[in-house]
Amino acid sequence: MIPLLLLALQSVLAPSTHIPGSAQPPAMQERPRPATIDWDMLAPLSYLEPPTLTPPMRRFVDDEVRSGRCRPPRDAAGRYTITLDVAVLVDGDGRILRTLPRAIDCPTVEQFGAGLALSFARENLLPRARHDDRWFRATFVFPQP
Repeated sequence: MIPLLLLALQSVLAPSTHIPGSAQPPAMQERPRPATIDWDMLAPLSYLEPPTLTPPMRRFVDDEVRSGRCRPPRDAAGRYTITLDVAVLVDGDGRILRTLPRAIDCPTVEQFGAGLALSFARENLLPRARHDDRWFRATFVFPQP
């Protein structure tokens, strides 16, 4: 009796497998994720309107550095420039499926950049000839003010 109950419990608790044609929400579907990213080989995102980093966006990054939550390398004059790459997975219809920031030892700025990539790209990408899911690169540069 107990083995039958265990089998029944396993079937209830087991993760469901997506059945082609079923109405599984897009957030639940598995999306391809690169095993490793060759950042130099990712094509840059092609925007309709190029993104502009506003003063509040730059101020957020500067505040993270000043607070000590982010310690970027500095040049000989003691100034920093943070360059953040974000891999962006775009489907064939131009929808953003995933953003993945490059690790720069500054988690708050990495996550901020991932959000910026999503915001700037949404409804703002040039149409592509190929209609497949592809990874692109968004790059943001935050110089010390």
